Amino acid sequence: MRSVLFKIGPLEVYGYGLMLAIGVLAGYFCTVYRGQKQGLSVEQCFSFVFWCVIPGFIGAKLLFWITEWQDFIRYPGTYLKSFSDGFVIYGGILGGILGAYIFCRLNRLSFLAMADLGLPSAALGQGFGRIGCLLAGCCYGKPASFPPSITFHDSDFAPSGIPLIPTQIYSSLLDFLHFFILLYIARHKRADGEVAAWYLILYSSGRFILEFFRGDIERGSVGPLSTSQFIALFTLAAGIGLFVWLHSRRPRSPAASA
Repeated sequence: MRSVLFKIGPLEVYGYGLMLAIGVLAGYFCTVYRGQKQGLSVEQCFSFVFWCVIPGFIGAKLLFWITEWQDFIRYPGTYLKSFSDGFVIYGGILGGILGAYIFCRLNRLSFLAMADLGLPSAALGQGFGRIGCLLAGCCYGKPASFPPSITFHDSDFAPSGIPLIPTQIYSSLLDFLHFFILLYIARHKRADGEVAAWYLILYSSGRFILEFFRGDIERGSVGPLSTSQFIALFTLAAGIGLFVWLHSRRPRSPAASA
């Protein structure tokens, strides 16, 4: 994999940044397409995506600094001047949700309905983002004892010359599958918030399992769990709790209560 894909004069185009940009654009167009079907204007969709993406990037960066707090305290300048890498996706999810909530309060829109609109787009963007991780060599897997595997030779993150479990590819495929599942759920949902609940449930479950195959242990841990696995327990519980709460609010049919 190549961190720098190509150059245009003095400008270097990095695979990670390019895939992030493609992911944001894909998520935006998906949101506009689905949002217009729900009666939203292009301007409303753009503002909604803006309020999700910017807090999302800030949250992803802040959580990265928190997980690396010991090195951050020792070398704050190194961390503060580097904004092209070093993100934790759970921080991005939480930041994006907070931004969406503020947007909905300011514009008097249903937060759960807008979350259902935005989260499939988030899964789509994550799929492209993981391709960026593959190009950069970050988020790499443990040494592979059997195929399939991937070997990096010029990465600033992954060890060189060692066959590794291709966790980035698995993550990307799961994110794209997640996207299509959420679209299906959105077409058949019975209450606003169901898509959001299933996003939390599916992503947290998949991420928890994939973490066992990750090799970048410097990301930190909480007891026997990685930091991401620890957070996944809470987001999974939040998703299940939201799903149960939504269905507890639905009125029971006379036959069911008889």
